[in-house]
Amino acid sequence: MRKETDLGGVKAIAKTLLMTAVNQTPYSPMLVQHPFTSSGLVALPTDRSDNFKPIDITLNEENLKRWQESVGQIIDETENPYHIYMLLNPPYALTFLKLASPYLSRKDFAEILASAWINCEAPHNDPDLSKADLLFMFKSADPKALMEDEEYEQLRELEDTLTVYRGVTSYNADNVKALSWTLNKETAKWFAHRFDGDGTVYEAQIDKKHIFAIFNGRNESEVVLDPQYLTDITEDQDMTSDFSLSM
Repeated sequence: MRKETDLGGVKAIAKTLLMTAVNQTPYSPMLVQHPFTSSGLVALPTDRSDNFKPIDITLNEENLKRWQESVGQIIDETENPYHIYMLLNPPYALTFLKLASPYLSRKDFAEILASAWINCEAPHNDPDLSKADLLFMFKSADPKALMEDEEYEQLRELEDTLTVYRGVTSYNADNVKALSWTLNKETAKWFAHRFDGDGTVYEAQIDKKHIFAIFNGRNESEVVLDPQYLTDITEDQDMTSDFSLSM
């Protein structure tokens, strides 16, 4: 990590991702896969600054190039690495962060990591990021920049050894020892049942020193931790599908 962010380096990474291929899906042009868009139908500014014209970037190379030039100009004019991150399609944000990390300060890195982690639906399932990659990211981040002040103080005030919970479905049942757990059993139950399935809630113990962050932004009491230090992992015996949770 750098003391000061090299904005030029961050922009170079972003523009490299911008030039990657647009992967079409059975629902294209409505839905595509690309680091900077989830749709092949995009809006480009016209000569009038308040007007935009829709185009299909899957239709031909000319449209694609025009869109890439437009987004590239926005990247060039951006003065903050966080604003560059905000241009990205959320599923690609952590990959961008991994590639841009050599050019980011520890503070900027942590702020982007926190947002990318919270806004990515399934960070554990990113094929471009291993569990070791994610652990390295959180170990490298500045804790004070990673969390809100209230979250940072909450983590400091927790007991030295904690009980944590994780709810899994058949979809992720083989990934119990993941980074994401919660302090709230009801939240774990919600995750175990969120697709109307018969999931499982696990309970475990961990020392506070192995917790990287607490995130309360989605009312999930999420704790991000190093799973190799989890102990006494057991299935909760009081599972019930009849519960209510206000998220």
